[in-house]
Amino acid sequence: MAKAARAAFLIDADAYFSAFRHAVERARQSILIVGWDIDSRTPVGHPDGAPPLTLLELLNDTLARRPELQVHALGWDFSFIYTFERERLPAYRFAWSAHPRLVFELDGAHPIWASHHQKIVVVDDALAFAGGLDLTIRRWDTPAHDPGDSRRVDPSGRPYAPMHDVQVMVEGEAAAALGDLVRARWRTGTGKVLPPPTGAPADDLWPRHVEPAVRNVPLGIARTIAPTEDAPGVQEVLEATRAAIADARRWIYIESQYLTSAAVGTALARRLAEPNGPEIVAVLPRQESGWLEQSSMGILRTRLLRRLVESDRYGRLRLCYPTVPGLGDDCVNVHSKVLIVDDEVGRVGSANLSNRSMGLDTECDLIFDAALDPSLTGPIAGLRDRLLAEHLGTTPAAVATTIRDSGSLVAVVDRLGGKGRRTLLALPLPAETAEEGAASNPVDLTFLDGLVCDPERPGPDQLIETIVPAEMRHPVRRSLTGWAIVLAAVLAIVAAWRLTPLASLLDVQRMTELGRALRHHPEAPAIALAAYLVGGLVLFPITLLLAGTALVFPAGTAVGLCLVGTLAGAAETYGIGRLLGRYRPRALEHPRFVRLERQLRRRGFITIIAARMLPVGNFSLINMTAGALRIPFRDYMLGNALGVLPGILGLTFLAQRLGTTIRQPRPVNFVLLFALAFALFMAGAWLRRRLRARR
Repeated sequence: MAKAARAAFLIDADAYFSAFRHAVERARQSILIVGWDIDSRTPVGHPDGAPPLTLLELLNDTLARRPELQVHALGWDFSFIYTFERERLPAYRFAWSAHPRLVFELDGAHPIWASHHQKIVVVDDALAFAGGLDLTIRRWDTPAHDPGDSRRVDPSGRPYAPMHDVQVMVEGEAAAALGDLVRARWRTGTGKVLPPPTGAPADDLWPRHVEPAVRNVPLGIARTIAPTEDAPGVQEVLEATRAAIADARRWIYIESQYLTSAAVGTALARRLAEPNGPEIVAVLPRQESGWLEQSSMGILRTRLLRRLVESDRYGRLRLCYPTVPGLGDDCVNVHSKVLIVDDEVGRVGSANLSNRSMGLDTECDLIFDAALDPSLTGPIAGLRDRLLAEHLGTTPAAVATTIRDSGSLVAVVDRLGGKGRRTLLALPLPAETAEEGAASNPVDLTFLDGLVCDPERPGPDQLIETIVPAEMRHPVRRSLTGWAIVLAAVLAIVAAWRLTPLASLLDVQRMTELGRALRHHPEAPAIALAAYLVGGLVLFPITLLLAGTALVFPAGTAVGLCLVGTLAGAAETYGIGRLLGRYRPRALEHPRFVRLERQLRRRGFITIIAARMLPVGNFSLINMTAGALRIPFRDYMLGNALGVLPGILGLTFLAQRLGTTIRQPRPVNFVLLFALAFALFMAGAWLRRRLRARR
């Protein structure tokens, strides 16, 4: 809980971006930015109508004018599936072009499949913004959502669909509390500590053109933080959402990009089934963006919405999407995350009503509760009226009058909506039957009850916790993510081989003859060993070298070359680490290296074996780290030999079987290949269990 000296609701990105620019240009000490996506090319307009600047231009110009100002930006170290939707290499873009006092980092300190989803900006700990809007491209829009607005284009000049969102601006103690939250996230994501600013800001950061909705009121800051090995996790958003739905007496108003949360769906369905329960009006996107979301979150949403429709025995449910004349096949992209219950509770933040927002991703919502201050009743109702008025093409006064006269929120949608103009339309629910669903969604990615596309908690953690020692779980998770990317790449290559002329260009027979020629070359073993030494210097993945050796050479020769090459590379990079360790670089003071040093010194031999049996990290980096920490060389090399030998044997047999399958792609060879891969996986799992028990 914290008190806001002033607070305002900024509807749509034009209002937010201009207020953000006003505050940034007057900042003196500190600007903190965290987001799911931060794009240096984001156009930031001025409230006085001055030409927009890109986000990077704005920050650089302000830093050049303010010698004491520091800017720290923390973006999500995003999944590779977003590569083509985002700015290329954002960390390097900021590093190359940013002012020296602008520090940009990527936050990857999350459980597997989680994301950093908070969208917060804090200026001098005096003014802060939080809500559903990132400082990124394809977000800018005005409440008009004009289909012909030429300003709504991305950096390449391509227009995008209208975007609806909400951000909250707060001042005073609440801004300082959000600053503490961001600094805690920065410490988690980077391992570094940011001190808070000192003293009061020299300028009034509050934009003159923005009228505060409330003054001197308490607000709650609700978070979602996934559980980790060291902490049980935080589910304040889920708890607050459940409590608000349970306490509703008259109506519940929802705006959300996703509505897939099983817990929220159960709570809403229970209230709809009550004879005197509240009305529920949900404003959602007409459909998800692209086939990937439609085949995952879209299917989950349809299932939940059908459940709500079946529970609506008394006709109190309205599922709607906003539309504007002239959009054609496009629709207004509802990206906001708003929950308003009666005139008593208003919640705006980053958390969707999805499983992952309730328990897995990092989220931040601001909650205004009239039970703590009765003066909040009017502003909460006013926000709801403004949002409905925007969607229905009318005025907040007309919405308020309809509610007062009818005593019904559903009546606002039914009476003020209409065809042929801006309005809210009933959300179409596809697939009445399973057969129709299969036809409308030929790809269904919701297997395992949404464990992959919308999990409530990091599901793979249970498996990892079973077979991996605690001190190695975080690097193992990161490595497994890398292996998942490799697997996806292999599948893509296989698909290209089968569906394109690649097979004719790279004839198997031709490749086999090339492998035979290399195998029988007198210098082949020396070339292979040189590859291991050079690969160690450039941090090349050792697994690819082992696989290549196993594919080219006969099994017995391959095992010998793999073992000798691995140990040679280990000795080489260990020696480099030993030299670097004399200078004790600051990187070795990172908590991860301190923990590794403690483990290696306490049970070095066993830990080295484990580091080779488990995907802990890059082969060369582990070797250099062990050298820098001055682990005894004899123990280190013996642990390497025992640790890598099972993997070399398994990989050699697997590579031999893979080569046979490629040369003779018969069903029986595919069956044998997968059987061997499964057997090796089970053997590795058994070894890890034994290692854990031994530990």
